[in-house]
Amino acid sequence: MSPQARLFTPVLIGGSLILLINFALRASFGVFQIPIGTEFGWPRAEFSLAIAIQNLAWGIGQPIFGALAERWGDRWSIILGALLYSAGLILTAFATTPATMQLLEVMVGFGIAGTGFGVILAVVGRAASDENRSLALGIATAAGSAGQVFGAPLAEILLAFYSWQAVFIIFGVIVLGCLAFLPMLGDGKPASRSVLEESLGSVLNRAFRDPSYLMIFTGFFSCGYQLGFITAHFPAMIAEMCGPIAPGGILAGLGISTTSALGAVAISLIGLANIGGAIYAGWLGRRYTKKYLLAGIYTLRTIASAAFILTPITPATVIVFSLVMGALWLATVPLTSGLVAHIYGLRYMGTLYGFVFLSHQLGSFLGVWLGGWLYDAHGDYTLVWWVGVGVGAFSALIHLPVREAPMRLAPAPASA
Repeated sequence: MSPQARLFTPVLIGGSLILLINFALRASFGVFQIPIGTEFGWPRAEFSLAIAIQNLAWGIGQPIFGALAERWGDRWSIILGALLYSAGLILTAFATTPATMQLLEVMVGFGIAGTGFGVILAVVGRAASDENRSLALGIATAAGSAGQVFGAPLAEILLAFYSWQAVFIIFGVIVLGCLAFLPMLGDGKPASRSVLEESLGSVLNRAFRDPSYLMIFTGFFSCGYQLGFITAHFPAMIAEMCGPIAPGGILAGLGISTTSALGAVAISLIGLANIGGAIYAGWLGRRYTKKYLLAGIYTLRTIASAAFILTPITPATVIVFSLVMGALWLATVPLTSGLVAHIYGLRYMGTLYGFVFLSHQLGSFLGVWLGGWLYDAHGDYTLVWWVGVGVGAFSALIHLPVREAPMRLAPAPASA
């Protein structure tokens, strides 16, 4: 077996570890919703807007960092992202006004972009063989979920001993650990000009004129809405809307005695279930039509979300929903990124997927911000939850007409 045909290469392992750290910290922000709001007496919408801005900056930064990686090399993009991520977290610890915190979350969002899916999945995708690409993307995506498993509970544990400011500083130091795995990604140099088929501008122009790319772009919006809302608000939603935990029950025996602790555990369970879900989606993606798999995932999410809000919220339904939604959580990522690579090629995958991911983060921004705004207006999360059900159904439908076939690219003009 040739080195390229191996599945578990140093590139896949190193990229997965970077994503694990990135998402462990990012998935914990919902745990800070109540402590920060309580300390400063802020309405729920204020910290929600900070997280929403972070998600939006992440989306805007994704194609930028993808283009930087393709122009200057992957390493420089990741180094810059890690430094911004760390500095943003540490400076946030000293924020005392909503405006300051919201401004600093722009830095955090750009840092997440530089160490996140757009850059890392492009590195992994280029290094994988055609046969293993979909599964390799699924494994790297699952690594992000593995980080989510312990990110929120770690924040909850640290908050029991330290102030939220100290926890942010600790996280700012941890994120620099991403840099230790850079040697595993190879030299990180951009491709030479001789292998280019078209310029970046030409490929982007062709993609944005292609209805299939626009449908993929639009469809990823609902994924961002659902994930952004749940990550930012689900712990607080459970703390306030879930029925009490039985004193002598299984959860109490495991040390989960409050609905606040259950909220952190729910985020962890979502990440745990998605380890299998993302890998399985990647495995399916190399055997079946990706657009139909995506439509099926969004349909199942819609059904699960509607069922959850229509039944009384209890510790049991929270656990069941977390496991079901977790299995579908980032299962869309290897399929969507794989679809972009399949149709438009690998050379500019980072930038092309980065723009698709921008749609995802526009959805995240709306889900996080709307969650806080409607909570302050109505006193609960029911209405914003139903909006998520609707956009999920829309995304299931819009993937069906996607033309899943490689686009023929024109050769680059001969140099004089």
